[in-house]
Amino acid sequence: MAGIVVKPRARILHGHDWVFSSEVLKVFGQPANGGVISIKDGKDRMLGSAIWNSKSQIVARRFSHRRQDLDTDFFKRRIEQAVEYRAHRGVNPRLHRVVWSESDGLPGVILDRYGEEFVLQLTTLAMDQRKQSIADAICETLGAKILIERDDAVVRRAEGLELVSAVLRGFAIETDLEICGVKFRIDPLRAQKTGFYLDQVP
Repeated sequence: MAGIVVKPRARILHGHDWVFSSEVLKVFGQPANGGVISIKDGKDRMLGSAIWNSKSQIVARRFSHRRQDLDTDFFKRRIEQAVEYRAHRGVNPRLHRVVWSESDGLPGVILDRYGEEFVLQLTTLAMDQRKQSIADAICETLGAKILIERDDAVVRRAEGLELVSAVLRGFAIETDLEICGVKFRIDPLRAQKTGFYLDQVP
């Protein structure tokens, strides 16, 4: 597996999961942008697996502390873990952020649920390249019939990605939901962010 060796003061040596371009000591094996790489320290010790994009200031984002490929089964496991965690926290099962990027071990993947609609946002090149595998994992794990793509966040440009909004599965509908005692009509395909400021809902 291709990869990088990080400098002695790299943040990843102190628990951070990102590697900035200025923290790379050496690149080996000709990693492809969007591919999976291994991260090592100066003593050749494995620090984990990461997604790679040389066009970004954040060149590597670790998603596992061991050797790991990105496939549909991996995405399904991570989604299942995220769902289980939120169930223990007692969140509203029909209105919540299902997956929140690095905090759920899926850097650049945001998945929100509004009733029967699921809204996916991908902000890293590697995850965008695996969009169909992620969509398959969402539908198989969560039984999603409606899946909206809201890849119109400006941050995607830092990864060399275009901005786009589309329907990946089913068809888009407006949904009436009560949030913190107030009724809202949610339009996941056209409203701000993924349809609402769901990351700020308690």
